[in-house]
Amino acid sequence: MKQLVVHNEAEWTQAALLEDGRLIEFAAERVQEHGTAGSFYKGRIVNVLPGMQAAFVDIGLKKNAFLYIDDMLPAHLERQPKSKPSVEQIARKGQQLLVQITKEPLGGKGARVTTHYSLPGRHIVYMPEADYVAVSKKIEPESERVRLKSLGERMRHPGEGMILRTVASGEADATLLEDLLQLRSRWKKICAASEAAEAPNELYRDLDLAQRMIRDVFDPGADELIVENAAQQERVRAYLEQTLPGSETRVLFHREPTPLFEAYSVEHQLHRDFGRKIRLPGGGTLVWDQTEALTVVDVNTGKFTGADDSLETTVTETNLEAAEEIARLLRLRDVGGIVIIDFIDMQEERNRNRVWNRLEEKLTKDRTQSHIVGWTKLGLLEMTRKKVRESGAALFYETCAACGGTGRIMIR
Repeated sequence: MKQLVVHNEAEWTQAALLEDGRLIEFAAERVQEHGTAGSFYKGRIVNVLPGMQAAFVDIGLKKNAFLYIDDMLPAHLERQPKSKPSVEQIARKGQQLLVQITKEPLGGKGARVTTHYSLPGRHIVYMPEADYVAVSKKIEPESERVRLKSLGERMRHPGEGMILRTVASGEADATLLEDLLQLRSRWKKICAASEAAEAPNELYRDLDLAQRMIRDVFDPGADELIVENAAQQERVRAYLEQTLPGSETRVLFHREPTPLFEAYSVEHQLHRDFGRKIRLPGGGTLVWDQTEALTVVDVNTGKFTGADDSLETTVTETNLEAAEEIARLLRLRDVGGIVIIDFIDMQEERNRNRVWNRLEEKLTKDRTQSHIVGWTKLGLLEMTRKKVRESGAALFYETCAACGGTGRIMIR
């Protein structure tokens, strides 16, 4: 069973997703400044950069947004020109356009925006100009994928596109149609607001943290939603009544004197799982190091000695356990970009394949897209994971003023 625990403070909303009591996802945002990813803006191009094939767009945030040429071309590949044009041919300084944030401002970088619009619903991701229907690869059996694909083709208008999400599996046609109609109506309102607005202007803000988590991870038939704030309880109940009627009874109010995150061991797990050194249940360890460009994870046997005298077996068992934990921690820490994993060296190819397959299997539970590139010549496993928002826990940490984040200071 999964539990979605929502903690409110004066300035913060924090949400933790637990599975059988184990923390698997965490997010946080400021109440007055909730995330911008997925939001729509009327923007004005302030600079066109031929050398980067991109443009900078003023959308009203502190830093101008970055719009790459591929995000200006038509969303459907068949509608794109055979040879990519110069950015100067399709963008000009002062031009106003409707854009959507795909990547929030991170560090010193502004937001990344696109004209390939998408609106996620509970069951459907609506893409008003994509002109195709796709079905989540996680849906099985094939007969259900065929049903959903056919239904999507019947429901969509010419030029529209959609992705049937994993939770669409088994849902009635009427339920999916209702989701589509709501998203289509929302898109029409965004377009109308864009026509009436002068850039820069925010047109539509995505749901707040609690509502997004309910939309994306909450299963009303099996999961529990625990809140500790009466106002938050009313908000989530109203949202559930609108999107998942009948599931309001799954909202529990925490009345105990013990703080919510302490009662569900969230605080303890956050401190443990965001440390540099993490112990595996079997005795091995993971050491995490983060740079601006990539994340490096080192796997060590630690105190794990194995069940027999075979070094290869001991090493493989440690690596398999590490692969499971790394998949969970990548999701929990919301790591983005390049990830290099230094598993303990294995001699047999079949064991390397087992570790790869275990990691790949566990990554399928992650809502964020990831891709395992493969083993390098030095025996390191290379992968990537998409970054959309700043890690929730990262908002509560700052670089040490004494060591500058290196963990070391000069003693001479």
